[in-house]
Amino acid sequence: MKIRRAQEKDMDRIDDLLYQVCMIHHEGRPDLFKTGAKKYTRDQLAAILNDEKTPVFAAVDDTGTMMGYAFCIFREVRDDNILYDHRTLYIDDLCVDRKFRGQGIGKALFQAVRDFASDNGCDSLTLNVWSCNASALEFYRRCGLTPQKTIMEMNLHADHSTDMK
Repeated sequence: MKIRRAQEKDMDRIDDLLYQVCMIHHEGRPDLFKTGAKKYTRDQLAAILNDEKTPVFAAVDDTGTMMGYAFCIFREVRDDNILYDHRTLYIDDLCVDRKFRGQGIGKALFQAVRDFASDNGCDSLTLNVWSCNASALEFYRRCGLTPQKTIMEMNLHADHSTDMK
C-alpha cells in the first residue's frame, strides 16, 4: 500500500467513497443526512484537489486501486482576542472502503496525515466525528485523539414537555 496525494484521475473512486460516507451518516442520522448523496460536486472536488490549502491523501494498493482517502484543510488562528496563534490540520473526512476495512489502511492514512501536519508546521490535528458513528469514535481514540469540545443539540420537533420536570 502507498499513501499519495489524490489527483483528478481519482475523482470517480473518490465519488464512490463519498457515497459510502454519506450512507454511514444517513444510517446514523437520517433526520440530517440525505440518502444517496455525496458531499461535493465534481467542480467542488476538482477545486479541492487542486488547492494546496485542502490536501487530499489517497491510500492505493499495488494496482493503483484507491482503498481510502483523507480530506484535510489547513486552519490558522492569528491575532485573536482570546486564542493563542496556532495552525492546525483539520481532517474533514477520512474514509476506508468497506471492502478494505480492518486492514490497517485507516491507521496508515491517519499516520500519513499526522506526519504531513507535523512537517508543515501544524500545532495540532483536529476533526469532527458524529456521535452516532461508534466505530469512527473508537478508531480515533485508538489513534490518540481526545475530545476538544462537545456540540450538543435539542431536536425541536420532538416532545420535550417532560424534559424539564
